[in-house]
Amino acid sequence: MPQDIDSFASRTDADAVDRIVGQWRRERPDLDPSPMHVIGRITRLHWALDERLGRVFERYDLGRGEFDMLATLRRSGPPFELTAGELRESTMVTSGAVTKRIDRLERAGLVSRRAAEDDARGRLIRLTHRGQELIDGAVEQHVRNETRLLAGLTADERSTLTDLLRKLGRTLPDE
Repeated sequence: MPQDIDSFASRTDADAVDRIVGQWRRERPDLDPSPMHVIGRITRLHWALDERLGRVFERYDLGRGEFDMLATLRRSGPPFELTAGELRESTMVTSGAVTKRIDRLERAGLVSRRAAEDDARGRLIRLTHRGQELIDGAVEQHVRNETRLLAGLTADERSTLTDLLRKLGRTLPDE
């Protein structure tokens, strides 16, 4: 049986999600809104984290997708070069989105493109020296920011949360 209608909403550490769940329990006692405790918090955290992470990217005149492209190239190792298809797979965006991001990054001098030697239609995208310097600085700030954002959790809590989120990701039903 779900927890008492007001048990979460009346806690001293109750938040907006607890209040929402309590309201649904009151208005629709035939439903169990307890999944909202998890999904609602994940959703709210996504919004809050996206905004806070974006602040670092903006300092480097990058959007999240552009940061992701540069970071993918940088962590690929020397020569920091991938095909557009490899970038698409690694970043999980459409080929059109990859092209748009590469175009912007190329205009900014952060990546270069060249024809693949074994496929005349294929293009290799390479991180330029300027792009490497920019992403190295940006990723340092990004990791510092993420560390700061997780400072409210102990190392053990972070490990437990990591394991639980990994499990949730693996067990989501396919649609």
